[in-house]
Amino acid sequence: MPWILSLPLFAAIPAAASATPMTFQEALRQAAAEAPTVRAKEHGTDAARSARGGAGSLPDPVLGVSIESYPISGPLAFEPQHDDFTMVRIGASQDIPNLAKRHAQQARADSDIEAAKAATALEARSVEIDAALAWINLAYAERKLDLLADLLSNLERVVGTTRGAVASGSARPAQTLAGQQAIVGLQDRRSELVASVVRAKVMLTRLTGTPSPEIDGSVPEFTIDAEMLHEALGDTPALRLVNAQSGQADADLRLADAGRRSDFGVNLAYQRRDPRFGDYVSAGVSVSLPFFTRGRQNAQIAEAQNNAAQIAAQREAVERELAGGLEADLADHRMHHEQWMRAQDTLLPLAEQRVKLETASYAAGRASLVDIADAYTALADARLTVLDREALAVSDGARISLTYRSVGQ
Repeated sequence: MPWILSLPLFAAIPAAASATPMTFQEALRQAAAEAPTVRAKEHGTDAARSARGGAGSLPDPVLGVSIESYPISGPLAFEPQHDDFTMVRIGASQDIPNLAKRHAQQARADSDIEAAKAATALEARSVEIDAALAWINLAYAERKLDLLADLLSNLERVVGTTRGAVASGSARPAQTLAGQQAIVGLQDRRSELVASVVRAKVMLTRLTGTPSPEIDGSVPEFTIDAEMLHEALGDTPALRLVNAQSGQADADLRLADAGRRSDFGVNLAYQRRDPRFGDYVSAGVSVSLPFFTRGRQNAQIAEAQNNAAQIAAQREAVERELAGGLEADLADHRMHHEQWMRAQDTLLPLAEQRVKLETASYAAGRASLVDIADAYTALADARLTVLDREALAVSDGARISLTYRSVGQ
């Protein structure tokens, strides 16, 4: 029987052994390197680089084989051996797009690479933010769970003593209900925190690929430099992506404009006839004639110009969104930090002072155990409020620092 009772303990050992400690910076690094969405974007960048090798190159040559001047009517119908004109033709042709078009194709391939790299950087920044918030949520959820266990123990001890007060007649039975309700409320918060821990670990596992992640190290401090963040707005991943898309639109415009220029082609053929008449060699040059530019080339140019204007408008929208988002986030961060400081410097000391005063009043016979239970309930709520507000302010700092910093930082 003793070893059977120890089975739950043995079952918990592998889970604890498999837990992987992870610092804040390690979580960000692994998320940027291991997240499937980032790897997918990196493959897109590799594909764009692979496509660059063929950009602007000549089209494949065309080989042609034909029988020419084969008689199908007249006195020599279906008798090519008696005809002077029937011949077998073997030829090759090569189209040569104009140089401006080929350069535009190369520019488009280069801009595709830059756009793919910018998309990868943006996705990496996004998963870094998600990993940072998940790590912070996990750290504070575990801290609040530890605090809550201590608060519940103290509150249950105090509330338990009220039963004696009721039995002695110094307290009414209804007065014990408030303490019991406070215990139930804290137990509900504990259930929420347990779920928060699970969600945060699931998010870290999804982003980093690390099973059973655990917090390692202290929560980092984030120093918010508003001036530096404003200066970095021009080099954020979101704006880099729009700039790369603008490069794609410019290359498309160059490609459409190159359509108004003539393309070329060369061809060479060998023609074999009846040995009595000898063989021939033919060579030629072809030139495209873009005469009807209004209905084709000009329409393509107009389309490319509108696309470029659309990207320019999107760039302005992203700039405004980033600038406005930074100001709003900074305002929220200041608000949350001030609320945290008020909770830490005012609400918590007041709650602690109330416990001391109620305890002293009880010793002097001027307060009941129910009053002490209420004071402990308020103290528990104040301590949890301090941690809640601290977690919110730290999450703000992490999100602002990561969202608005430049790519190189």
